[in-house]
Amino acid sequence: MSAPAAVVSEQYGKIMVVSGGAEEKPYQLGNKNLFMVITSASHYLSGAVEALKSKNPHAKIAMVYSDDPFSKTVLTATKQQAEAAGMQVVMDESYAPSTTDFGPIVNKIISSNADAFMGGGHYSDGATLARQMYDQKANMKWVSILVAPGDDKFAELGAAAMGVTVPSQWEVQVSYKPQFGPTTAEFAKAFQDKYNVKADYHAASGYTSGAVLQHAIEQANSIEPDKVAAALNATDVTTFFGHIKFATDPGHHGLQIAHEMVLAQWQKVNGKPGRQVVWPDAAKSADLIYPLSASQ
Repeated sequence: MSAPAAVVSEQYGKIMVVSGGAEEKPYQLGNKNLFMVITSASHYLSGAVEALKSKNPHAKIAMVYSDDPFSKTVLTATKQQAEAAGMQVVMDESYAPSTTDFGPIVNKIISSNADAFMGGGHYSDGATLARQMYDQKANMKWVSILVAPGDDKFAELGAAAMGVTVPSQWEVQVSYKPQFGPTTAEFAKAFQDKYNVKADYHAASGYTSGAVLQHAIEQANSIEPDKVAAALNATDVTTFFGHIKFATDPGHHGLQIAHEMVLAQWQKVNGKPGRQVVWPDAAKSADLIYPLSASQ
């Protein structure tokens, strides 16, 4: 959705600040008014690779992911990062986004002798994959799944959710000292009060896009697109969402180059399933659980 929208915004010379699309290709086409707030797809699982290496430098990883541009970009980069880190990718396979029965795929994962899993795609497939790996006793020591475990309703999986890690653009436990705008606590309370649901990283990135645009308008003292774009090019700030800075070279213009993902893991929080930040160490709210129980 971001890519075709960017064609239109660029055609009319309008600023477009992207809060949800992590695909990098639109930023390699010479667009001058397109800016990405979130971490790009190729770095989604970088933290998971680092964290797994710290626990098992010789891990054997099964990578199974949705056949869509976002997921393929993430896992292609993750494979390169994992192999560069000295780990072995023993399975590399995609599945149709509409897949609902992962039984045959789980059997392949088990027969690959992998002890770690990375993959998924979006909510329905990721949640189903997690549940079926648990039901078929894949016995992974490590599981990282895109998107699905970042949603609170992932808790409905019960035991199948426990120990699963997810790369996250933002978690409410992470506290950055903002140079402008609300703190994490202020944002989370205001969002909860207004919408009666907990803020997730989608809400946080959407708000941050507006805040960064407002900041640029104030810095430019103008709403003229060229002046606002110049202010965005010069942006180098910290919000409650984290550090924000954009690439300005023609080959990657507007790509986010400062914001860092965190890795969250489903653990018991006050006796109930919840996410804890486990990586990087500077941001963690709990210790990483590794290896997972045999039932995983």
